[in-house]
Amino acid sequence: MDKNREDLISVIIPVYRVEEYLRRCVDSVLAQSYSHMEVILVDDGSPDGCPAICDAYGEADSRVKVIHQENAGLSGARNTGIEAAEGSYLAFVDSDDYLAPEFLERLHRACVETDSDLSMCRWEYVKGEAVPERGSGRTETYTGREMLANLYVPDGAYFVVAWNKLYRRELFEKIRYPLGRIHEDEATTYRIFDQVKRAAFVDSSLYGYFVTPVSITRGFNPKRMDWVTSVAERMDFFEKKGYRELMVPGLKSFADGAIDIYFGLRDFLPESREQQERIRSYVRQGLKRVRSYGRFPLRTEIGYRLFLACPGIYRKLLNRVKSENGKQ
Repeated sequence: MDKNREDLISVIIPVYRVEEYLRRCVDSVLAQSYSHMEVILVDDGSPDGCPAICDAYGEADSRVKVIHQENAGLSGARNTGIEAAEGSYLAFVDSDDYLAPEFLERLHRACVETDSDLSMCRWEYVKGEAVPERGSGRTETYTGREMLANLYVPDGAYFVVAWNKLYRRELFEKIRYPLGRIHEDEATTYRIFDQVKRAAFVDSSLYGYFVTPVSITRGFNPKRMDWVTSVAERMDFFEKKGYRELMVPGLKSFADGAIDIYFGLRDFLPESREQQERIRSYVRQGLKRVRSYGRFPLRTEIGYRLFLACPGIYRKLLNRVKSENGKQ
């Protein structure tokens, strides 16, 4: 393959408090079989040894560009990387995760061979071992509209996250990640898919999502309300665009996720009555809104109405169903 400028890939790695894992992440990127890249390490004001580690990589490898900035959060660090990127393609890697050696090569080849604006792969939960080899290895293509629908398939998490993908740079011409929010992917990925003419899905596990006991959320983070805000914006976007076929599954997914957050608020932040009522209003609106596009399954509609009438009973029944399903 000719190593010309048009094939340059910019790999953007936001860095914050990952001193223990950063070298493993960066080494996995620099060891890629596709070497025509620049690696942009965005030190987001990390208070540990990460800034020095970044600088050491910058001095040792000409492909590494280091940017130090005051803390702006994950979205702010990604946006800084986008602004600094010189490649025709962009990829995002979280700084405690790591890549299979063929990640960039396989995704770049999929874009080129299928003339796609974006390519993506499977990811696996990992604890430090090599990324397990799973999947058929086949490449499938989707339209942008189909990619939006894929947000609601059983494996929808593959589609919504930012970091298992390779993007043509032009997709970010008018898009940046929202500052100050968590669940920033939920607020951004659908707008990227809306620009895509064709996307490629490589059915192979090429990205390792690192998990430790610390990764498991303890208690409840009230910032999860950012998810509610982002998905509410997504539903308004679909409606404005006239994407009728996405409204019913979208509203159902929204209601299910919002109800889960409602119970987190009620259990851990009982004083958050305003936020709890906001979620109930979204479920109530969803029951009305869906009528313009179809219907929820009858059992689902009954469940939402029960939730609005008596959340406690709804929860007991839901837990019973989960328990029974777990025994099967």
